[in-house]
Amino acid sequence: MKTIDEKELITRLQDTAKRAEAFTILVDQYKETLYWQIRRMVLSHDDADDILQNTFIKVWTGLDNFRGDSKLSTWLYRIATNETLNFIERKRHSTVSLDDEESHVAMTLQSDPYFDGDETQAQLQEAIAQLPDKQRQVFLLKYYEEMKYEDMSQVLQTSVGALKASYHHAVKKICDFLSIMIKPHI
Repeated sequence: MKTIDEKELITRLQDTAKRAEAFTILVDQYKETLYWQIRRMVLSHDDADDILQNTFIKVWTGLDNFRGDSKLSTWLYRIATNETLNFIERKRHSTVSLDDEESHVAMTLQSDPYFDGDETQAQLQEAIAQLPDKQRQVFLLKYYEEMKYEDMSQVLQTSVGALKASYHHAVKKICDFLSIMIKPHI
C-alpha cells in the first residue's frame, strides 16, 4: 500500500468519490502507530485490537466532521485516546480492587504471547500500568511516540504546562517503582 502525505490524504478523504480508497490508505498508514499507543495503555493485544477497530469506525463515521483545524494524526490520536480511556473506565467499573488490578497487569504481561520483552521491560510496563490514567497517557505519548507537548496538548486537550507537570510526576513515579523493584532483597 502506498503512503501519501497528510494534506493529500485529507483532500482525498474529503472527496466522496475517493473516500473509501483514501480511508484504506489512512488505516494502512496509521494502524501500527495507533495500535501501539492503545496497546501500551491496555496491555492486552485483544483489547488493543478491539479498541483500534472502534477507533477506525469512529474515524470513518466522523470524517465529515473533520475540519482540518488540527493535523490528521492529532485527530486520530485524540479519537484513539478517547476510545482507550472509555474502555479503561468501563473495565475499571468491573474490577474488584486495585491489588487485583495490579496482579492482573503482571499476569497479563507474563501470559501475553505478543509480549516479548525481558524482565526489565516487564517491570517498566508494570510501573507504567500503575500510573494514573492522565499521567500514563502523557508518559506514553512523550516517551514512546516522542510527541511534542504542543501536539499532545491538542490530542489531550490540556495545557502544555499541565502536560509537563504530568510527565515529570509520571517519570518520578516510574523511577521510584523501578528502584524498589531492583533493590536487593536482604
